Amino acid sequence: MLRAALTIAGSDPSGGAGIQADLKTFHQFGVYGQAVVTLITVQNTMTVERVECLPADLVAQQIGAVLADIRPAAAKTGALGNRALVEAVASAAEAFDFPLVVDPVMISKHGVPLIAEEARLIVRRHLIPRAFLLTPNLNEAEALVGFEVRSIESMRRAAVRLCEMGAKAVLVKGGHLSGCATDVFFDGRRFREFRAARVETKHTHGTGCTYSAAIAAGLALGRTLEESVTAAKLFIDAAIRGNPGLGRGSGPVNHWAEVEYSEAGESFA
Repeated sequence: MLRAALTIAGSDPSGGAGIQADLKTFHQFGVYGQAVVTLITVQNTMTVERVECLPADLVAQQIGAVLADIRPAAAKTGALGNRALVEAVASAAEAFDFPLVVDPVMISKHGVPLIAEEARLIVRRHLIPRAFLLTPNLNEAEALVGFEVRSIESMRRAAVRLCEMGAKAVLVKGGHLSGCATDVFFDGRRFREFRAARVETKHTHGTGCTYSAAIAAGLALGRTLEESVTAAKLFIDAAIRGNPGLGRGSGPVNHWAEVEYSEAGESFA
């Protein structure tokens, strides 16, 4: 039977990030994609000119409509915009009987805030405890834990702290580290590192969205969390390497990259 996955995120009209990237990723993994729109952006590969949040009740109604009909086997969140939206999504997630991947999107690739400052406390208190997996990048991890996250050791400390906040598992993405692109995974018991050689390219728009969507797709297919992260890491690496070179700025990755499931991580006690 065809499995469904849900994205609850913002719209990117240029197609490289947000719900557009998520839906493309779901399709590539063979999963039926559904999308709840939280905010509208005016952006392209060069700039974000405007961000408009939808009313929280409208977002809640969208979620309700999805759950009442084609119930997803997994879901993910992206940009949530403001406190009311975070509260609405967190409240809806209380009734989820499927895994939720929380990608705590805070700043666009162009440096434009995608969530209000006062909403971050609500993310910590109400959304993180709903996360089957939390996937912050280094800047997002710092904002959530309150200390600098710029090394593998500090990524580990951040992952532990975020699990203490209620996340069942955490994947701290190290794409902004120098050298190898290493992500640190922690499931509350042990660590695992996922590595890929760094690709020198400006075309990395939507990598976080695509990565988390790939994980959600794997979960929707019934894969384990570690299998899903492994496949997603391989997919995003291939997507970056095979980027189509579109746009005059930070262009999109290749959402037609091959999907494969194989071992790509290292475990540490």
